[in-house]
Amino acid sequence: MEYAAAILNRLPSARRGSGLKGLLAKLDYLTEPQLEIIGQAYETAAQAHEGQRRYSGEAYVSHPVAVAGILADLKLDYQSVAAALMHDVIEDTPIGKPEIQARFGDEIADLVDGVSKLDQLNFASRSEAQVESFRKMMLAMVEDIRVMLLKLADRLHNMQTLEALPAKKRARIARETLEIYAPIANRLGVYSLKTELEELGFRYAYPFRYRVLDHSVRKIQGNQRQLVKRISGRFATALEQAGIAGTVKGRQKNLYSIYRKMLAKQQSLGDIADVFGFRLIMRDTSDCYRALGLVHQLYKPMPGRFKDYIAIPRVNGYQSLHTTLFGPNGIPLEVQIRTEQMNQVAEQGVASHWQYKQTDRKLVPPQARAREWLASITELELAANSEEFMEQVKVDLFPDKVYVFTPKGEILRLPRGATCVDFAYAVHTDVGNRCVAAKVDRRLVPLRTQVQNGQTVEIITARSAHPNARWANFVTTAKARYSIRQYLKNLRGGEARDLGKRLLDQALRDSGSSLRRVERARLHATLDEFGLNNTSELYEQLGLGERLASIVAASLLGAVEADESATSAAETANALALAGTEGMVVSYARCCHPIPGDPVMAYLSAGRGMVIHRNVCGNLAEFRKQPKKWIAVHWKDSIAKDFTVEIRVDVINQPGVLADVAAAIGEADCNIEQVSVNEREDDDAELVFSILVSDRVHLARVIRAIRHMPVVQRVTRSCA
Repeated sequence: MEYAAAILNRLPSARRGSGLKGLLAKLDYLTEPQLEIIGQAYETAAQAHEGQRRYSGEAYVSHPVAVAGILADLKLDYQSVAAALMHDVIEDTPIGKPEIQARFGDEIADLVDGVSKLDQLNFASRSEAQVESFRKMMLAMVEDIRVMLLKLADRLHNMQTLEALPAKKRARIARETLEIYAPIANRLGVYSLKTELEELGFRYAYPFRYRVLDHSVRKIQGNQRQLVKRISGRFATALEQAGIAGTVKGRQKNLYSIYRKMLAKQQSLGDIADVFGFRLIMRDTSDCYRALGLVHQLYKPMPGRFKDYIAIPRVNGYQSLHTTLFGPNGIPLEVQIRTEQMNQVAEQGVASHWQYKQTDRKLVPPQARAREWLASITELELAANSEEFMEQVKVDLFPDKVYVFTPKGEILRLPRGATCVDFAYAVHTDVGNRCVAAKVDRRLVPLRTQVQNGQTVEIITARSAHPNARWANFVTTAKARYSIRQYLKNLRGGEARDLGKRLLDQALRDSGSSLRRVERARLHATLDEFGLNNTSELYEQLGLGERLASIVAASLLGAVEADESATSAAETANALALAGTEGMVVSYARCCHPIPGDPVMAYLSAGRGMVIHRNVCGNLAEFRKQPKKWIAVHWKDSIAKDFTVEIRVDVINQPGVLADVAAAIGEADCNIEQVSVNEREDDDAELVFSILVSDRVHLARVIRAIRHMPVVQRVTRSCA
């Protein structure tokens, strides 16, 4: 502390306040050279922020000092503390990153710059901007976890001083804290920050609910204080008599966790009896299990309420034994039993990594688990859009986990609600891509089956298998959803290239040429003109409707501009044949449900490829304004595929009418995909069926079978 005093003495008296003395007192774990850097960082911040004030009227430098103090409580390294002192310098003062870099080195400068970028994010903006900001924040954390720890400390001090802001702004910042920052602190295992962020967020986001609940809990606390003291005494005496060293702490649950429990269980505070809990801190792991036996002898355990997070740690590295007991008068007692090191990790999570010597850091599980999580976020960086990225990361931010076993006995952690397909992708992406069936506890189950705690799951694979697009509708993990979409995206790209090549070749034939006859030099010139690297990119853009085949053909032939009328007439003469097997880049419009035998046309939709419509579709009026995007198509003679079509059946509303009509449809060799009933006045009803038919002849047979029923008044085919 003598060195800390020397740092204080050399500063001008005007800059010795703002909590610096208290901060230096917390930094007794640092060396003298490191403290010297902290002193220089404070001088830089104090000088840069001189004259600036916070909303509360305090000198602005008091804020970075308080943030540094929060990191000092977590025993973070000197680089983090120095960066905390200067975290607002780049954004709020003329000092830039190069100046910090020159004086303090790359590592501190990168931390300051990383937090400055996060400070510029505006979560109050519209939804699209908010999720893009969220994406940037998560990816910044991937670069260095300390950036996020620094941001969490910054947010915590802002929450501690939120009273100075207007009520509307307080509520917005508080909700943002509950929705984003507290879950991130939880995911990193830093419960000391997570708990305070939740309490302050609850207080300012829902002030009335907070005051009512706080008042009620204080009353309960007064009534039960002696009870908690008596039970703690019984636990301590039992440990002493058994010769087990340990400490016992009675604690009150935080208000936000009580509030969430009341919401989840739809119960009043009077029904939530376990407002108080007990924590037993033991010397080692074996003592934890011995203490568990003792507390179970003192009070009967509740069935199904024991969790062993020591043998199977939580996803963020948390370890503890949890049990719930029947206390005096049947009051539930929640008990947690852990070692001192487990308690430290439980409170400080990934931050505890910096409290151990370099050689011992591998012993701190949250660091490794955080790295695994951040690696998975890096995989998601290429997600289609920010909304998808946010959706996928939020699955991991709220980890209500189940623990399942591989056939070899390895443990996998999955979100609650995860399916066998999620499990397959958690094992390996290739296992997920090739899975065809699953066994749960040696019994065959559907792939969409949700796995439960303690089950053993075995995945059966086939070399020729590939992901099914329908899996994306029921998987829950980010990795599974992303892997499936990536596979389908690549598959769709291949189909788009095939279709694009056909479209371009047809457009060239319409002009009396073909792909084979196009000169290589002319082809390369066209690719350069469009800014493309190769023909595959060109074909894919054509197949996805992002570029028009007629315009590309004109460029390849050296024409200045395609003759629209000639192109249209030629395309009609050489219409593209539809086989029904073109894949995902050829879709059939849901507004008119075209089927083989219908007169149809195709419209090139950017990003979707070709969309097939019936010629009588009402939506074509809008498309006719863009004749260049039309493509003449016709059906091949024999198509071995079923198509969806919608029919409307007006019936007399009487018991059993739906079953009768459905039976008639089934007798006509037709499957029903969906049905809805629209009731009308005068005992009439309209039944709307989505059915699968092979062509117009099959549809006519179905309609005839229905039309002759006595209860049926009219049958029509739906069309926009």
